Amino acid sequence: MNLRAFFYGLLLQWKLDIRSKTLLITCYLVPLLFFALMGGIFTAVLPDAGDTLIQSMTVFGVTMGALIGLPPSLVEIYGSDIKKVYKANGVPEFLGLALTNISAFLHLFIMSCILYIAAPALFGAQLPPKPGLYFACLALFIAVSLSVASVIGLGVKDQAKTSMFSILVFLPSIMLSGILFPAALLPEPLAWAGLAFPATWGYRLLAAPSFQPETLPPLLLIFLGSGALSFLLLKRTLD
Repeated sequence: MNLRAFFYGLLLQWKLDIRSKTLLITCYLVPLLFFALMGGIFTAVLPDAGDTLIQSMTVFGVTMGALIGLPPSLVEIYGSDIKKVYKANGVPEFLGLALTNISAFLHLFIMSCILYIAAPALFGAQLPPKPGLYFACLALFIAVSLSVASVIGLGVKDQAKTSMFSILVFLPSIMLSGILFPAALLPEPLAWAGLAFPATWGYRLLAAPSFQPETLPPLLLIFLGSGALSFLLLKRTLD
């Protein structure tokens, strides 16, 4: 792959992002509105909610932006003539997957930084004790969430069905993760089911007062499994 092809792919992805209402809504508008509404409710009803407000709102925003925002972009590339445009200009077709993930990662990281800055100012939320570690863990969580979203985007070619599958993964991710209420209150089968979603492990990783190494293997396992499945789905799509 030469630099010309790479920059052409980057430019094309930038143009797609500019016109994407889905990206704006799922990566910024809805997460920030949810934060503005629920942040006030949480801190008013639960005295200790400010201790983990940044983490819980970040998990919600990243999960929504990844699972609902990324798959339509992949369907737009690999389920339309954009794939032919890539090929005609010498851009490797796998670059579409890479660039959409990089773009979504940057948007979700920016949104998370906005929450990080706004939560203490608006609701008196407590900042994580180790910012460097927090943002490193955040980057890992975003990457894992995007890997799962990539499987949905590559595995389901129809736009309507993609949205349905995204919601079917998003809702239990949020409800079972522990960000809305303690996971200990869930029935045991649901608590076990929640362990299959990155949001559960991401929240544990971000909200812990100190680094929790036991949360890394599940996240890495989900990331590697989703990455391998995305590779197979992409290969099938391009054949």
